[in-house]
Amino acid sequence: MPESPSDDPFADLFGKLPDPRERQLRSTGEDAAYGPPKDAAPGTGPVSADGAPLSRRAAREAAARVATGSTPAAPATPAAAPAADGEPPRPTPTVALPALDDSGLLAQPRVSASRPAPGEPDAEEAWIFTDGAAPALPYSRTGSTPQVAPAATAGAEGGARPAATATLEDLFTGASSTDDLGAPPPPKNKRKRRIGGWIALGVVLAIIGGIAAGGWYVWTTYEEQIREVMGWEEPKDYEAGLANGETYITIAPGDTGSPISQSLHEAGVTKTPDAFYDYLIEAGENPPFVPGVFKLQKQMTSEAALAALLDPANKMEDTAQLREGLTVEQSLPLLAEATGIPLEDLQAAVADPSDYGVEADSLEGWLFPATYTFNPGVTAPQVIQTLVDRTVQSLDEAAVPADNRQRVLTVASIIQREARYEADMQKVATVIENRLDPDNQETFGLLQMDSTAQYGYGEMHDGTVSSSEEALNDPNPWNTYVHAGLPVGPISNPGDAAIKAVMNPSGGDWMYFVTVNLDTGETVFTTNLSDHNRAVAQWQEWCSAHPDSGC
Repeated sequence: MPESPSDDPFADLFGKLPDPRERQLRSTGEDAAYGPPKDAAPGTGPVSADGAPLSRRAAREAAARVATGSTPAAPATPAAAPAADGEPPRPTPTVALPALDDSGLLAQPRVSASRPAPGEPDAEEAWIFTDGAAPALPYSRTGSTPQVAPAATAGAEGGARPAATATLEDLFTGASSTDDLGAPPPPKNKRKRRIGGWIALGVVLAIIGGIAAGGWYVWTTYEEQIREVMGWEEPKDYEAGLANGETYITIAPGDTGSPISQSLHEAGVTKTPDAFYDYLIEAGENPPFVPGVFKLQKQMTSEAALAALLDPANKMEDTAQLREGLTVEQSLPLLAEATGIPLEDLQAAVADPSDYGVEADSLEGWLFPATYTFNPGVTAPQVIQTLVDRTVQSLDEAAVPADNRQRVLTVASIIQREARYEADMQKVATVIENRLDPDNQETFGLLQMDSTAQYGYGEMHDGTVSSSEEALNDPNPWNTYVHAGLPVGPISNPGDAAIKAVMNPSGGDWMYFVTVNLDTGETVFTTNLSDHNRAVAQWQEWCSAHPDSGC
């Protein structure tokens, strides 16, 4: 009576599948519960359908019997193994079991047959192993000629392994192991993955760097406009309560709010060059400034600075401050105001430079810029001698030879008028040297410094840095646009930094320079005319945006 189906359809389905162990029992006559038949030879292990031992232990025992001669090397002619329903009987192949050497490797070739796949010729092949691991040539039971081995794959130890010949049925019956399935897939190349990762990281960093560089260029070029549009403008003035220390500024006769605002910023009193001037305009102030030297504090508000300049208590009596770049004509009124000496007496005192050991036609460049305090009753010649002695001190400290003092002061006076910062002064000194080099005379026969043309024509004190056509073409002996070489003498009173720059130029191949921002003193140095013209265009653009900055 047929069995009634169970509640689990999958259990019924799997119950109808043939048990591969039955085929093993039918081929060997072995009882699954009690091991091999009783008439089996001692030590004989279970064998598969094709006669091969099912375990390595059985293979070793069989090989040992063959080596000692206790059992025949090959079994008797086998009986046909029963086949599955509907299939003709298949003969069991005859297998010669090899002996093992002391190392456990096969001493003789071993033949392991496998069942041909459906659709292939009815010939069974076996691999011949010469060392128990590496495959040699396949052996065909239908002929005696070895066939060409199929392509092998790399094994775990670097040796070749054959393509997979085992089936799932062989695995279930124990006729084959997972080693016969072929080599596992090769591991991923970690080195290539690392290289790819580094390349990707480099690309990302390059993109980020490009974005950062572009943003930095835009910010540095258009910071003022960006701040104005975004409302991020920094305050132009210091906050109240930050005032500290002390500093001195000099108000020259005729000075107005704009030059005084610049002097306050350079002395550290105000935060920006325009802070004081803008405050005067916003507050509607137009006070009469008194010439002289005034003592103030650093980091003051513009309102507090104005109050300090209008307070007579802050005016230093008998103290004169001469800033760098002034001329003799500009210095004498300051000395007169500070000391109370009549201006005419001071003008007479500078008439003959030889009175002070100076071999020149003028004391231009010899009145050293500094802050001086004089004793009451000092005379005009004593004042001038004090300033000349201070110039000699600076020349000696810079190791300037006595017979080269006038030339050094001449170059230093040009540098003082053309540059603001010490680093730029050394570069300007290099440009002057390069242009005076005899090898460059064919290209640059003239020094062409605007400051010399302005000095000779009398435009130095008009409040602008640009030279008129009249000044550039005037044939006065100071004009380096007309005469080759240096001017006939200094054009201003240089300070320590300018004198040292003459003796220690930075070196380089610069031939041009132009200040592109008069507020900050930013100067662009170039080696050719095309780059210089672009810098000039940058300066002109800045001047258009700042029409009241002295362009």
